[in-house]
Amino acid sequence: MRVAGLGFRSAATVASLRDAFDRAGGRADLLATVAGKAEAPAIGKLAAELGLLVRAVGREELAQEVTLSHSARVAERFGTGSLAEAAALAAAGPGARLLGPRVVSGDGLATAVIAERTDE
Repeated sequence: MRVAGLGFRSAATVASLRDAFDRAGGRADLLATVAGKAEAPAIGKLAAELGLLVRAVGREELAQEVTLSHSARVAERFGTGSLAEAAALAAAGPGARLLGPRVVSGDGLATAVIAERTDE
């Protein structure tokens, strides 16, 4: 399973999210973000365009994930160093790994990363 974790500011548009998603690799089975942002119109529209579901990840789950990136602002607000990384890893499940670094949309309003879990 491949999960695209998305972090974004309230001003992010569908184009912002799509750009970050594409820069991260553009192929996933599920989108994930923190609960509260999962209902944002932009992510809902992106999910509809891609034919994917959005998983809302609780703050407790986010805080349990070890991330490669670290933002002091994100850590203070969400309890993790990278919202996109933690959401992707948590939604993909135990044993998941990031396929690459977290990327930022061209307009700077969204971040994305892909995590993958292979059941062996």
